[in-house]
Amino acid sequence: MLITSVSNPRVKEIRKLRERKEQKRTGLFYMEGTRIVGEAFEKGAEIETLVVCPELLKTDYSMELWQKAQKQGLDILEVSRPVFESLAVKENPQGLAAVAKARFYTLQDLNTSHGIIVALTEIADPGNLGTIIRTADAVDAQGVILIGDCTSPYDIGSIRGTMGAIFSTKIIRTTLPEFLAWKQRTGLQLIGTSDKSATDYVDIAYADPVILLMGSERAGMSPEEFEACDEIAAIPMMRSSDSLNLAVATGIMLYQIFNQHRARK
Repeated sequence: MLITSVSNPRVKEIRKLRERKEQKRTGLFYMEGTRIVGEAFEKGAEIETLVVCPELLKTDYSMELWQKAQKQGLDILEVSRPVFESLAVKENPQGLAAVAKARFYTLQDLNTSHGIIVALTEIADPGNLGTIIRTADAVDAQGVILIGDCTSPYDIGSIRGTMGAIFSTKIIRTTLPEFLAWKQRTGLQLIGTSDKSATDYVDIAYADPVILLMGSERAGMSPEEFEACDEIAAIPMMRSSDSLNLAVATGIMLYQIFNQHRARK
């Protein structure tokens, strides 16, 4: 049955998933667009409901995803164009969205035998987080650790920024004491960043495995985090700028570490 009312109870529930508190309460999140829904299917996300507006479906791939959901027996909500547009967070919606279960891992789930682990302290911007998750996936990082009060990786802005990497990256939420105790137990090298460091990021020997710790956009790393780091790297700033966007700085560091590891192999 086609839902035509924007006040339909199911539609209102889905719309509320834009709110972080509702995501936290339900353990669910909303995603939108053919590509991201397709990635969710391909990478085994726990999709609870597929939202479809037949009038807006334009591609064979979107039709295939609809048919796939039908074959799998998923809950499918067919809605009119005005209803879908009331849910949509982007212009020119593609007529395909989904509600899925958020997936989090623990520190013990991380592979600590090799590779890079990314740790982020109180990251606030969903776009930055999404971009970092995407970059972490590109360098085959073992996971992304969110320390303290971070924005949700399942915020719609973060999901869009990941370009599907959210479904193939281990995301861990933890506290600073738990993170530091785990670092101590594993003995992994911990690398931080600061413009106050005298050590250029290209001059550091990055262990394999290694943890890259990036401070928050507003405050950077805390004194306790500085103390816990084995090395503090500085990214050179040559003109008037005194800082980089967090996602950009993380990308620079990740590829420096990745290339150093790759050169050894």
